[in-house]
Amino acid sequence: MPNPPLRDREATRARLIAAVGNLLARKGFKALGVNAVAREAGVDKVLIYRYFGGLPQLIAAFGQEGDFWPSVSELTGGDPVAFGRLPLDERLRRLTRHFVAGIRRRPLTLEILAWETVERNELTAELEMIRENTHLRLTEMFFPAGAGGADLQAVLGLVGAGLSYLALRARDVQWYNGVDIQSEDGWRRIEAAVDQIVAGLLSSTPNRE
Repeated sequence: MPNPPLRDREATRARLIAAVGNLLARKGFKALGVNAVAREAGVDKVLIYRYFGGLPQLIAAFGQEGDFWPSVSELTGGDPVAFGRLPLDERLRRLTRHFVAGIRRRPLTLEILAWETVERNELTAELEMIRENTHLRLTEMFFPAGAGGADLQAVLGLVGAGLSYLALRARDVQWYNGVDIQSEDGWRRIEAAVDQIVAGLLSSTPNRE
């Protein structure tokens, strides 16, 4: 049987990747199987194995190609070189804003993150690894150990977790501790609060960059 034209293969790959995201958002990881993804995409399940090798590899492709998580380029404002030249405190502030914008503009990602809080399996691990690798690469490139005299890896983890949680809550809840997390004014307050945390952290350490 001859191979389909390249554009048809690319279109089918894209449909399968999109089907993964749609199923995850609606039904969670327990509903994600080869047959379900093939039905969602409207293709034969054999194409999952032909184009990806199996379901875990398809999940990985969704994480890498499906606009699931902000990339290093997006998190640095589109110009990693220019970002790296900024003072440390400005890097931290801009990273926070880019991260907030990146996850808030991805409602599908927020739905999947919500499912991850109640379902843990080898498929969730695929997406978790993609996120972890992105953030480790970002930290190594722009926030090396000892920079600013603080444990920035732990600080970024704590701040990122808090921002992710608020973005998740904002899907269904308007107020969190008196802050309107469904409004732009509320998120500006949150960003300003992170700026205060950064300023306080770096002012209290002797080795600022």
